[in-house]
Amino acid sequence: MPGTARLRITRPLPTLDAWVNAFASAEIPVLAETAAEINSLRELEDDVDAHQLTGLVTSDPLMSLKVLAFAGELRRGRLTNDTETVTAALVLMGISPFFRNFSDQPTLEERLADNEEALLGLSRVLQRAERASRFALSFAAHRADPDAAVITGAALLHDFAEMLLWVHAPDLALEIARRQAADSTLRSAVAQREVLGIELHELEQALMRRWHLPALLMRITDDKHARDNKVRCVYLAVRLARHLAHGWDNAALPDDLHDIAELLNLNPTHTLKLLHEFD
Repeated sequence: MPGTARLRITRPLPTLDAWVNAFASAEIPVLAETAAEINSLRELEDDVDAHQLTGLVTSDPLMSLKVLAFAGELRRGRLTNDTETVTAALVLMGISPFFRNFSDQPTLEERLADNEEALLGLSRVLQRAERASRFALSFAAHRADPDAAVITGAALLHDFAEMLLWVHAPDLALEIARRQAADSTLRSAVAQREVLGIELHELEQALMRRWHLPALLMRITDDKHARDNKVRCVYLAVRLARHLAHGWDNAALPDDLHDIAELLNLNPTHTLKLLHEFD
């Protein structure tokens, strides 16, 4: 599971393994609102259930990541199936152990208090993840996919390595953002490799393996399996949320609309109407 060290990287690390080791040993802060709500609910521990905690945890991508990683560690050496959702992870660990292990969380606002620009950049990624998760849930529900909860969680966590970069290496995250702002044709993966020496997708998959996250979650967040309809739900939801960050008149939206219509087996007009409802 994630470590407890405070980390601040200012220069690119030499290898992917070095990035993985650094991020895996680092403390992951969460939203101040999440930390406060956990501490508040601890006073009512006997009246709290896993469903109530699920709503709290899944409103914060990095808190979701921490809970799933903790459950992954608990599963090691046990004859138990993957805990593919936050709810399953909470049931596995129990309510009292949750509060024992996750009270008094470090916060993102405190961690980036000296870097308002980085906090704003991170906030945009968190908002995009929340929007993507809503789209993914809607797509999965429309398709009556039995793994809708996993698909929703995968969309929420799809860009967690980018979130962690803003936390642990804000200067490098800002440099990537500046390069892309200066060149609208510069692809994210290219900018990441130029600045970091790696792609965040590689780092993310490696961290998921290190933290023993569920195999289905790993597959659904991996865009290389794009022919799988579960993966397409996540990929298209994330892509749409990224493009909508620039407004509904973004030039890439017609392609998004075409691909989503194909996924949902609808015509483009009906698809656009649904997207506005989902949003």
